[in-house]
Amino acid sequence: MAQRISRRATLGLGALLLVGGTAAQAASSASALAFDKSNYTTITITVDSQTMSVRWYKELCYVANPQAMAATQSSGTIANPTCGYQSMNVFVPESAANDQKTAIYFAVNNAGWMSSYVAASVADGASFDSSTSNVGAALKAGYVYVDVGTRGRGITAADGSYAGKSPAAIVDAKAAVRYLRLNDAAMPGSAERIVVNGTSGGGALSAILGASGNSADYLPWLADIGAAGVDARGHSTLRDDVFAINAYCPITDLGNADKSYEWLYNVLGTRATVGTSNPYPAAAAQLMAAYPAYLRSLHLTDAAGQRITEANLLDEIRQEVIKSAVAYMKAGNTIPALGDSFSITSGGFPGGTTTTATYTNDWIDVDNTRKAVRSLDMTRYLAFVATQATLKGTPAFDAIGVSQSGGNTRAESTLFGTGAQSYSNFTDFSWNANDSAGDGVGLDDTGLTWARYVHTQAGAAVATQVRLIDPMAYIGGNDTAPFWYVRNGTRDRDSSFQVSYNLSRALAADRKVRDVDYLMAWNQPHGGNYDVPEAMAWIAKVLEAADARD
Repeated sequence: MAQRISRRATLGLGALLLVGGTAAQAASSASALAFDKSNYTTITITVDSQTMSVRWYKELCYVANPQAMAATQSSGTIANPTCGYQSMNVFVPESAANDQKTAIYFAVNNAGWMSSYVAASVADGASFDSSTSNVGAALKAGYVYVDVGTRGRGITAADGSYAGKSPAAIVDAKAAVRYLRLNDAAMPGSAERIVVNGTSGGGALSAILGASGNSADYLPWLADIGAAGVDARGHSTLRDDVFAINAYCPITDLGNADKSYEWLYNVLGTRATVGTSNPYPAAAAQLMAAYPAYLRSLHLTDAAGQRITEANLLDEIRQEVIKSAVAYMKAGNTIPALGDSFSITSGGFPGGTTTTATYTNDWIDVDNTRKAVRSLDMTRYLAFVATQATLKGTPAFDAIGVSQSGGNTRAESTLFGTGAQSYSNFTDFSWNANDSAGDGVGLDDTGLTWARYVHTQAGAAVATQVRLIDPMAYIGGNDTAPFWYVRNGTRDRDSSFQVSYNLSRALAADRKVRDVDYLMAWNQPHGGNYDVPEAMAWIAKVLEAADARD
């Protein structure tokens, strides 16, 4: 059962982290956040060769007291430093302009927990294929499509502070939900039918948004930015729970992600098998050894009701991979026979190049005719995953300031600490192993072990930052979204497979959750929205079920 963070603790943490202005500035103003239904631009798009008229409500600032940003960011100059990271673009199919019951497709875009400046996924003259574009598919279905900007890692405030520290991203997402609820009677679409979509860090943001509905833990921060329905004393008159989550490869459970990663890729000797450069095997072994206790603390059970522990977790993942292969074959696809070769093309991101590599299938034996799996060798499977994409260093996520990680400066450590700190280690291992003299964090600079540090005000603040973005800490104790569609690619090495699997099992045990559609997507890497028709069919199904129940 999730435990609520005390209001006194969160108020103190909000001040310490410098996540926005003062409480005196934070009173929400309903008039300032009122939606003007007449203030839109009509654009024309094409979906599946059919033209559509769409109303575009541009850059709606969803908070009354946005945090001012520097005009120049690492990504370049931004046009709206006042509210560009706390606003949203709303696209309404003309056919739904007076429909206040249709779903709102709420897209978050903060990959890697990075900041997401407000984007416009729809432009005049754009063309979409609804079989591959979730944007086109959502608009074709008559849903309101919302592009939500949020603060996150990598942005600088106008006062020079680091503006995107946890819990900024989830606070902003909740504020956007509250804006939609405040204006539900005036806006097209129903705030009772919000479907949240996100990938990677966006998948994680989707998951914590769906798990922590209406938690009082976030109210001080919501008051600070002038979120709808929250006064300066942290009292709420609006809800921020959502209807459904459509999450891909969520980079979540960060406080335990390093332990989880090392357990998966060392329990069968994967790192050693593939020759991954890891000059500190003792560190990997230490993290791996710490994972079973955490896993047992979750009290998860499998579909048969058996407790999930380190003794059966690997087989649970194996069964999920088998389920993925069977689903892939039943969809009319073919998996190479054992011993045959197959090719994988990767890369191709904007400005990048694609590469194609050939691999031998030495790990799964299938019968394509019968749509069945004869056998799956987990040792060879994990070696394949680690071969087609190089494993992260040790530690994988809380890596900054820890030289043995290989100099990973993009790790999630920058998500934590105060606004005056570029980063803070947030796990016991990395805090104690930090060897970057003069960075102000770690045992080396503070003289405090992690166990002692978390009992200081600053340490408790970092520990709370970790918890505030962890859905595992909230599922079962709040108004969890009732419908979940979670996908994780079978060759995704960016996180450990059990992160998404454990999420699915925790959701399955939550009595408020009515549907958990979890699948490891066959032969998919770290990414999302590769199964648009299936995801949209699921959304239509749960909307129909909810309408029938209502």
